[in-house]
Amino acid sequence: MKSDKQQPVYTREFRRNAVKLAIESDQSRAATARELGINVNTLHTWVSKYGEALGNGSGLSHEVPLQDQLTALKKENKRLKEERDILKKAAAYFAGQSS
Repeated sequence: MKSDKQQPVYTREFRRNAVKLAIESDQSRAATARELGINVNTLHTWVSKYGEALGNGSGLSHEVPLQDQLTALKKENKRLKEERDILKKAAAYFAGQSS
């Protein structure tokens, strides 16, 4: 039996552009995925496979993906620090409420 929900097929160019946008954008990957109309897990999978494309002779230099990875990691680190700070403030607030 066929499923009512078919998975969309994305072109290689669309996937490559989505990965580039996710890495270079200042917004979160979830926001990028929503903007593109794709599932965030799909975008994460594409980003993780981005490095594998180098071994397949895609014509990309090794320096560009490493720089993109560094940029993405810095962006993620900043986001995680902001989330941590919010959680610390919330914990302190609720600890004060219970007294």
